[in-house]
Amino acid sequence: MTGVNLTAWILGLGLGLMTLLFIFRIVLTWYPQIDLNRLPFNLVAWPTEPFLIPMRKLVPPIGGVDITPIIWVGIFSFIREILLGQQGLLIMMSR
Repeated sequence: MTGVNLTAWILGLGLGLMTLLFIFRIVLTWYPQIDLNRLPFNLVAWPTEPFLIPMRKLVPPIGGVDITPIIWVGIFSFIREILLGQQGLLIMMSR
């Protein structure tokens, strides 16, 4: 496994995991009574909160709905596609 392939594999795993965590975070917003500081919910909240705090300053809730996790799903999906998609930058470098 070359360095580019290893980097692509690790980056793909990390970006995929963050996308999944943000999708779980979107589902958790449907249940506002859940305490995000208790297990197992803190396993989703703690890695995503550092991304959400600055984004909430830029994008306020719309109609009382926090859309920042949706924005981050889009950002991570876009980055993953640009770097690791069928014609992504890292994939093209490994050929």
